[in-house]
Amino acid sequence: MKKKIHPKYVKCTITCACGNKIETRSTVEKISVDLCSNCHPFFTGKQKIVDSAGRVEKFIRRYAKKKTVKPKKRKKKSE
Repeated sequence: MKKKIHPKYVKCTITCACGNKIETRSTVEKISVDLCSNCHPFFTGKQKIVDSAGRVEKFIRRYAKKKTVKPKKRKKKSE
């Protein structure tokens, strides 16, 4: 292998949003993730809505404001 062209392979700490920390090795020292195996719905078996930038709340607010559409009354044709 050529010297001085490869990145350094150092100890890495992966931190999840749930607070779980995993130690491994990588070319980056710190990695932050939103989901890990302790909180991911596939591994836990619990359903969890993963909200990205408030999209779920925005959807709920948008469709909660909508009114039900009433059918228009038709005029009877006189003969």
